[in-house]
Amino acid sequence: MATYAEFIAQNEERDGVRFTWNAWPSSRLEATRMVVPVACMLTPLRERPDLPPVQYDPVVCNRSPNCVLNPFCQVDFRGKTWTCPFSYQRSAFPPQYRGISEQHQPAEILPQFTTIEYTLQRGATAPLVFLFVVDTCMDDDDLQAIKESLQMSLSLLPPTALVGLITYGKVVQLHELGCEGITKSYVFKGTKEVPQKQIQDLLGLSRPQAQQQQQQQQQHGQQPVVQQPGMGGMNRFLQPVEMCDMSLTDLLSELQHDPWPVHQGKRPLRSTGVALSLAVGLVEATYPSTGARIMLFAGGACTQGPGMIIDNELKNTIRSHHDIEKDNAKYMKKAIKFYETLATRVAENGHIVDLYAYALDQTGLHEMKYLCNFTGGHMVMGDSFNTALFKQTFQRLFSKDVRGELRMAFEATLEVKTSRELKVMGAIGPCISMKKNNGCVSDSEIGVGGTSSWRICGLDSSASIAVLFEVVNQHSSPVPQGSRGVIQFVTTYQHSSGQRRARVTTLSRNFVDGSSSPQHIVASFDQECAAVVLARMAVVKTETDDGPDVLRWLDRNLIRLCQKVGEFIKDDSNSFRLSESFSLFPQFVFHLRRSQFLQTFNNSPDESAYYKNKLMIEDVTNALVMIQPILYSYSFNGPPEPVLLDSSSILPDRILLLDMFFHVVIFHGETIANWRKQGYQNLPDHANFRQLLQAPIDDAQEILRNRFPMPRYVDCDQGSSQARFLLTRVNPSQTHNNLYGWSQDGSGAPVLTDDVSLQVFMEHLKKLAVSSSS
Repeated sequence: MATYAEFIAQNEERDGVRFTWNAWPSSRLEATRMVVPVACMLTPLRERPDLPPVQYDPVVCNRSPNCVLNPFCQVDFRGKTWTCPFSYQRSAFPPQYRGISEQHQPAEILPQFTTIEYTLQRGATAPLVFLFVVDTCMDDDDLQAIKESLQMSLSLLPPTALVGLITYGKVVQLHELGCEGITKSYVFKGTKEVPQKQIQDLLGLSRPQAQQQQQQQQQHGQQPVVQQPGMGGMNRFLQPVEMCDMSLTDLLSELQHDPWPVHQGKRPLRSTGVALSLAVGLVEATYPSTGARIMLFAGGACTQGPGMIIDNELKNTIRSHHDIEKDNAKYMKKAIKFYETLATRVAENGHIVDLYAYALDQTGLHEMKYLCNFTGGHMVMGDSFNTALFKQTFQRLFSKDVRGELRMAFEATLEVKTSRELKVMGAIGPCISMKKNNGCVSDSEIGVGGTSSWRICGLDSSASIAVLFEVVNQHSSPVPQGSRGVIQFVTTYQHSSGQRRARVTTLSRNFVDGSSSPQHIVASFDQECAAVVLARMAVVKTETDDGPDVLRWLDRNLIRLCQKVGEFIKDDSNSFRLSESFSLFPQFVFHLRRSQFLQTFNNSPDESAYYKNKLMIEDVTNALVMIQPILYSYSFNGPPEPVLLDSSSILPDRILLLDMFFHVVIFHGETIANWRKQGYQNLPDHANFRQLLQAPIDDAQEILRNRFPMPRYVDCDQGSSQARFLLTRVNPSQTHNNLYGWSQDGSGAPVLTDDVSLQVFMEHLKKLAVSSSS
């Protein structure tokens, strides 16, 4: 490749992987001096239309770490053997490979197939399970919107998918779907959690004989028979869509608001914790280790029983960030412990929990966040279910690929194998440890460490995991110059078709001596990937450290990195220079420091949990838009163009389009706004102005059409209250503290803030980086 940028883009397109460093330091000391760890952002199921799955099982080395046959193996075509680049063990090809030769090579050893997907031949095809958990204490309009959306979703699910329904208010109801002509439900108290064993006994969910026979067949090596719908008591509550479509549609249409009266000054009694616990127990007892989604639709916070967020007295307000800092959140710690324990149970069974929380007040996402963070489920929040924002977001969840199959994967596991020069320090993302400690695992831990294998219950085409590595070799015996390290990622999952699949990605990078060839390592830096990895590390730190401590940690790392890779004369800040591969990195850190991920001002704990959840799940491209939004300018001076995320870009005769991932903002400058108010766009002589107004709307619609969850759309004018969405994210290069530009025509708009600007931030960074005393 001509440049590292092209190399990075090609690798991301082909393998769904981006490394912070694309040439690796040759010793542990050199890697430590580079500040940013050797890490990668892995998108395990990045869409590859040109990668149809092969219809056979992978060939695996019989020695730890049991790597899969890949293009970096040495192959002896004459002897029909291959040598593993991880264990250096020679293995014989299985009999079905006897016809291979240099002219007829299997796909998995071809250089272009560093990523390959297998359809596993062992194991039965498993059904998909969707269990809806619906809050009935919300307004009639919101409840009606949920009912319509759930009825719509039935038409988008595969006919063989199993569905179930739980509703809750003061009590929790599990609805039986196997009844003809009548509605039947089992009612549980909302103040007491029902243990999983008790759920099995009360509902008659003992393991049916058919499943016992299936297990016996598997033990004797026979092909298991897939359990047919209708076998056993469990299918009274989880029925195939094709069998219960009409009855469930009728049941949803008859669903009423919670009948228990709510007195003045009180909140409705919601038993969210018991409802979720019942849902988890149901799928745990009936379909363990099978792809299942528990989808919660909450219109308010849990007010009674386990998982209680706030009591039902309206005079008592739900906790804020200030209350949490002062340790004045009465129910928070107990609720977090309850939901975290529940989340661990769900994740260990391979099931997913989605949280749809739409209310004007908080609903408890801060306490329930582990349900999504551990399982890879979707967390979505908004003001009302009766909006296009919810309806379109929910519909997109069931989008299908070119083969007509759902774009979602279930019960996934990720295993990382490394050559002997590297070890795995941990993973940061929607995963839990599978506690597999082998020779690939480092003693140092970052994120979810102490293992080389993780469970990721839910995956889609943009879900990403950050994996961090440690260079093992000591400085006294570095990796020889020119050696290559190899890493293999094996993602095994249940496809939406019910098949078990394994996607294997094997990658290699060169080790470089940082003392003799530092320029090669510096040139290989991927500043976008590094910014996202650093952001995830910072978010992990916010769980245990105070906000100012996290900012200081971020600042220290940036200063150390600039001292290492910058070119400067000691104590001369004007001489400081960064190479092109680092030129944007300080800017990313500046915007990260000001972002909603590290700043709690003007955000509720629920909003902070929501924003952090999305940062920890999305790929590099989407995460970077969250950290540093993209700003486009529309004017009469030429075609639309990207402009600096700076207050100087706000001009009276411009329209700006700001993409913040969570919000899409169209901002009209003062002159444009006045012309629009006077209706110039409606006059035949002003067709150009009409087209100028329409252009950002068309581009915004394109963003809204493709993103999940659907962003909030804001259309505002300069000087209006909603202009704050733009003003809070631009670099405040002009404020009330610096008077230049206030009276200059066309020099941008001042932002009233005491935050330092990027220019001041960079000046301080340069001084500290070149200082002899630092």
